[in-house]
Amino acid sequence: MSRFPSSPLAALRDILIGSIVEGEHDPIPPAIGYGLSLAEAAGAHVTIQSASWCLVGSDAWLQGTTDEGIGVIDRRLDALARAFAEKAAGAAAQAGLVCTWEAPSLPYPEVVHRLAAEARLHDLTVLDLDPVTEVLSRETIETTLLASGRPVLAVPRAYQAFAGRRILVAWDGSLQAARAANEAMPLLRAAEAVDIVSVGDAEDLLTTVPGAEFARHLARHGVAVTVSDLPQAGSIADTLRTHAGVVRADLIVMGAYRHSRTQEFLFGGATRSLLKNPPVPLFLAH
Repeated sequence: MSRFPSSPLAALRDILIGSIVEGEHDPIPPAIGYGLSLAEAAGAHVTIQSASWCLVGSDAWLQGTTDEGIGVIDRRLDALARAFAEKAAGAAAQAGLVCTWEAPSLPYPEVVHRLAAEARLHDLTVLDLDPVTEVLSRETIETTLLASGRPVLAVPRAYQAFAGRRILVAWDGSLQAARAANEAMPLLRAAEAVDIVSVGDAEDLLTTVPGAEFARHLARHGVAVTVSDLPQAGSIADTLRTHAGVVRADLIVMGAYRHSRTQEFLFGGATRSLLKNPPVPLFLAH
């Protein structure tokens, strides 16, 4: 039973915390502390999947490395992933949470697909958003988000514990934005202040569902909501970053990949830009 039975966060019944170890000197993933603190606030069951990237001899960058050497590295990475999982499980037990964990050692891309498959079985998946391992981090978030049908909460390294007093909802009237806000409803209802932010000129904002109309939907769910229609200053992502700083947001809720990943890769996009340079944790849905 939740320690906070009256909290809207109690609607989150099971949370998956995922991490992938790819280096022998990787620090403890921020997603673990952040996800555990969120699970504690919600009284949710927590699943830890601390995987290691199993190296294989066909990897080009491993040419010249012996099979024995690869095996040694694999065992070290596996041991580190297990240590992370066991430490997280211990912290969950101390917090009074029910926790299960696994530490699969799999080659790429199986290690990412395993995480995405597990995400389908949970209300929310908490993942690392690490610019140091940008390619694997972004691929893990994108695959989990698009292949699971479930929301992802991506956590930058500076954020070690959940906070959700002030939440910014990026609103463009799209189905992705609507899905993200509704998936995040437990967080929005628990927040002290929620700001629906639309970015664009007056003509753009008139061609979609206005944020003020969506605000009424959130208000009926007990969300303390305000609406901000902002002119675009630089890119949409830049505008959202600046506004997040102004209102001291703890979290941004947004629909991800309104355009295809290929279009975002070629022409840029708000999702990819914010994943590369996030001002705060990102709650994403597609």
